[in-house]
Amino acid sequence: MKTFYDLLQLLKKFGIFIYTRDRKMDLQLMEKEVHELHNWGMIDTQTFQQALLILRKELSQVKETKL
Repeated sequence: MKTFYDLLQLLKKFGIFIYTRDRKMDLQLMEKEVHELHNWGMIDTQTFQQALLILRKELSQVKETKL
């Protein structure tokens, strides 16, 4: 998993669709879902870490555009 699209496909695989019209809120909800998937053992640690890196990169880009 290398891109945000890949992360969306991973979430979709588990039936998770997030869209609130607020990009920052979407990313925060996705992060919570990724944590839950990892806690339940549905994704491995490497996938979990990659997902967090992607989400944090996206979140930093959202913060930069609002400045």
